[in-house]
Amino acid sequence: MSRRKPGTVTIIPNVQIIDIAEEGKGVGKADELVIFVDKAVPGDVVDVRLTKKKKNFAEAIIEKLHEQSDLRTEPFCAHFGTCGGCKWQHMGYDAQLKFKQKNVEAALQRLGKVDTSSAEPILGSVKNKYYRNKLEFTFSNKRWLEKVDVDKDEDFDMNALGFHVPLRFDKILDIEHCYLQDEPSNQIRNAVRKYALKNELSFYDLRNHEGVMRNLIIRTSTTGEVMVAVVFAYPEEAQVNGLMNFLKAEFPQITSLLYIINQKKNDTIFDQDVNVFAGRDHIFEEMDGIKFKIGVKSFYQTNSEQAFKLYKITREFAGFTGNELVYDLYTGAGTIANFIAKDVKQVVGVEYVPTAIEDAKFNSTLNGINNTIFYAGDMKDILTSDFISAHGKPDVVITDPPRAGMHTDVVQRLLEMEAEKIVYVSCNAATQARDLELLKDKYDVARIKPVDMFPHTQHVENVVLLKLKG
Repeated sequence: MSRRKPGTVTIIPNVQIIDIAEEGKGVGKADELVIFVDKAVPGDVVDVRLTKKKKNFAEAIIEKLHEQSDLRTEPFCAHFGTCGGCKWQHMGYDAQLKFKQKNVEAALQRLGKVDTSSAEPILGSVKNKYYRNKLEFTFSNKRWLEKVDVDKDEDFDMNALGFHVPLRFDKILDIEHCYLQDEPSNQIRNAVRKYALKNELSFYDLRNHEGVMRNLIIRTSTTGEVMVAVVFAYPEEAQVNGLMNFLKAEFPQITSLLYIINQKKNDTIFDQDVNVFAGRDHIFEEMDGIKFKIGVKSFYQTNSEQAFKLYKITREFAGFTGNELVYDLYTGAGTIANFIAKDVKQVVGVEYVPTAIEDAKFNSTLNGINNTIFYAGDMKDILTSDFISAHGKPDVVITDPPRAGMHTDVVQRLLEMEAEKIVYVSCNAATQARDLELLKDKYDVARIKPVDMFPHTQHVENVVLLKLKG
């Protein structure tokens, strides 16, 4: 099965890649050993070098590619293989959709005992490059060195502005061009890096927690508005003013120019003050004639155009007649709640994050929507029998939880409420399947529709319609 090389390296020859795992690695078998192979595509035949070995599975990298799968395509990004994003760009987009559909159905069958024979075809994204509306970049004085850098017999700059290298929290891959967000994103990032280097603004040291430049956040919208937020660590006032004036002059299209001073040990900014240097403290997104205010801390689906389609499917699955009371659980900034408000009698939204609820209320007011009501707090604590008595038993529940899925107490409350329909939107088919298994005593799965929000990654959204039995 395998042969040893000096240094206890294990090489397994002629492994046929037969599938692709949820984390994006190719799957092969050698005897009874399941092997997860980085950057392998179903249809490849490869020699692999094991990097980790357990009792029943192993992880490996490609040592030699003997036969190339018909599904393979040339990666479009120079950073492919090192950057943690776009891990499937070496596989054609039609094939990506096929395997996303397969993975969703497999998770529902295996973990939720769901019959997926009537699952609808996955909805692909028209745009599979430059589809994100938000990116966050990190400054570091410890750049990840590619082999081409090490091979050069010369000094090189160790500063970087880009993304974390997977599993290396203190190493940042310097990004020249990112295919995730449309211009002026690349132009702004490269200009900021150039300005910082020219003016000797120190890049953050992620281990020692020192330096001037820490993070750069860029948000764009389909309305053409641009937000730029620079996160500093330990700057002088002149350094802040210098960079912000440069950005204001160089990129007059910036709608919202902000800065934040973050001296904590972690990068989260939700508890930090936001300073407006120029323009507004927010930008606007628009969907189906509804405006949404987006601040630097706001949650909004990162693929705006595909989010519109996702919400239309959610609305279609619910089959509103205009008289429904709807509970929108994990409402976030009230995007779905405000999107469906015109189609129902009332929407009650619940969300853990108080600032998101403030955004939801603002968005209702902004659009003249007066049939929404929002509450902030832990879902399992808010969604009590008293709450339901006060607001009424819902006709439809829409739930869009985080990747971890719903708390068992929330699932139990849904079983007690007995809404006629539940529309379950999920970014994790495995936890969705677990929750469907808990709901199956009272609910039947009526419709399933995967939606690809994140091309060139293994991630996929899935919408399930549940109907009360009897």
